[in-house]
Amino acid sequence: MDSRVSELFGAGSAFKTTSQGAGSASNNAAVAATRKTLTKNGKKAKNRSARHPKPSNNPPYLPPEVEEGNIEYKLKLVNPTQYRFEHLATQMKWRLQEGRGEAVYQIGVEDNGLLVGLSEADMRASLRTLRRMAEKVGADITVLREREVDYESEEPRKIAEVLVRKVPDDQQFLDLRVAVLGNVDSGKSTLLGVLTQGELDNGRGRARLNLFRHLHEIQTGRTSSISFEILGFDSKGEVVNYSDSRTAEEICESASKMITFIDLAGHHKYLKTTIFGLTSYCPDFAMLVVSANTGIVGTTREHLGLAMALKVPIFIVVSKVDLCTKAMVERTVRQLERILKQPGCNKVPLVVSSTDDAVTAAQQFAQSPRYLTALKTTSKPPVNNNKPSITPIFTLSSVSGENLDLLKVFFNILPPLSNSKEQEELMQQLTEFQVDEIYTVPDVGTVVGGTLYSGICREGEQLVVGPTDDGQFRELTVCSIQRNRSACRVLRAGQAATLALGDFDRSLLRKGMVMVSPEMNPTICWLFEAEIVLLFHAKTFHKGFQVTVHVGNVRQTATVEALQGKDELRTGEKAVVRFKFIKHPEYLKVGAKLLFRHGVTKGIGQVTKLQPLSQYQHHS
Repeated sequence: MDSRVSELFGAGSAFKTTSQGAGSASNNAAVAATRKTLTKNGKKAKNRSARHPKPSNNPPYLPPEVEEGNIEYKLKLVNPTQYRFEHLATQMKWRLQEGRGEAVYQIGVEDNGLLVGLSEADMRASLRTLRRMAEKVGADITVLREREVDYESEEPRKIAEVLVRKVPDDQQFLDLRVAVLGNVDSGKSTLLGVLTQGELDNGRGRARLNLFRHLHEIQTGRTSSISFEILGFDSKGEVVNYSDSRTAEEICESASKMITFIDLAGHHKYLKTTIFGLTSYCPDFAMLVVSANTGIVGTTREHLGLAMALKVPIFIVVSKVDLCTKAMVERTVRQLERILKQPGCNKVPLVVSSTDDAVTAAQQFAQSPRYLTALKTTSKPPVNNNKPSITPIFTLSSVSGENLDLLKVFFNILPPLSNSKEQEELMQQLTEFQVDEIYTVPDVGTVVGGTLYSGICREGEQLVVGPTDDGQFRELTVCSIQRNRSACRVLRAGQAATLALGDFDRSLLRKGMVMVSPEMNPTICWLFEAEIVLLFHAKTFHKGFQVTVHVGNVRQTATVEALQGKDELRTGEKAVVRFKFIKHPEYLKVGAKLLFRHGVTKGIGQVTKLQPLSQYQHHS
């Protein structure tokens, strides 16, 4: 008989014996006391059994292992045979390929997700085998965390979570783009300066000076243009930034993972620049910076809404906690939690207060909506039923450095959104490069910056660029390529870079153009239709109204030509609207996300139909 059960029965019988021979009132009191004691002890036993589950209870689980993806479960890896070892190394190569250079191994976990755990000796032997496997495939391993499980065992048993990282053979480093949003004076540029320079701020904005591009930005302390900063991590997870490396080239050489920060403007008068940065540069994630002492003010809600409208996964950083009391920081966090839980957002806030939280947040954030907890056990295997996605919240200071390490851990573990299969499908398509920036560099000539949307681009490749004002494309040659200020021979789909075009006339180029393969037949249009939702408008939205339309890297004023089935639109209403560009035709694709604005008027939608230029000219 279980000792806890015998304790219960023993307590009841002893009480019954001592209470015999007393009066009826005493008997009634004894019965009540016995019930109370049994209930109380029953609760204790229930709690104990929850902490030490037996085989009859539901054991703790992780989500079952899937064949695709970069997460692998292993019960143990103790002294494998040579044949088994070769098989394990091949399996690790597959997981690394799926994660584009990163894989996560859960040691002490069965394939169905059951957390069995290993003894100390078996765990050490398994980690040694895992390290040998990593050496064979040219990777490094980092133990992210270890957890004790006490399922079906008297001695302590552990599970370990291990990050395996390797620079893929076909690329220089794994690159993630993070757009930085937030209200003016929330500390965005200062935070990036601290992360990339490796030195804390002095409280007066010293850390942000290297990020500014214009004199008026230094004078006012406010970002008005889009700037880029890089933060690297080597294969062991150590930070590589300007504190150790003097140039961007050295950072790129040392890093196996690169975080590219897109620093956007916070002031409302630069909103068009911020929207262009979000739509054009295709960020993987967005970081919303909120000042702890001011809370949710100014453009904070607007930036949050923009990121959600464009379906960019967003996490939140509460800055300047050194200026506030603990109560004020908690009040700001509660404000954020209330907004995130609203029906329009439908997010699950996750306040990160430890390294363990940062690891869980990074893994679950990129996989959202999946499972809210990774190693936090549940009573049965969870079912993926489209739960709300999580939103990590960090509270930190750029002056004292409080909790800054948690944000670095988060960036180090944050996996890419797309897997290798999606990447390969994009690379097999024809080349399409979106032009976002245009420069003239002495001794180099015309240089364009942007993102390769699909295909592969090599040095010396012949492409065509357009559309011009009359809808034509012109031939050009790619002379050289640079990624993060270091030379690159081949550019692959999803990567951002600058391309040197030699003596190509800069006046023929503009933002919003595309460079495509000559064999591609791009659809150029003046007129297009989109299914839209009017988010806000002071009066009514009707035919003849002019708005600034953002579709990818395209930003141009368009006129509302017609509303299908309606004469006018009010806030919150949906409709299919036909737009016409007023200046020059553009290259668009059906299904592209659309965002339009004019003053306080804002709306989102999706391109549903294009009227090609030839049809438009014939109709005219």
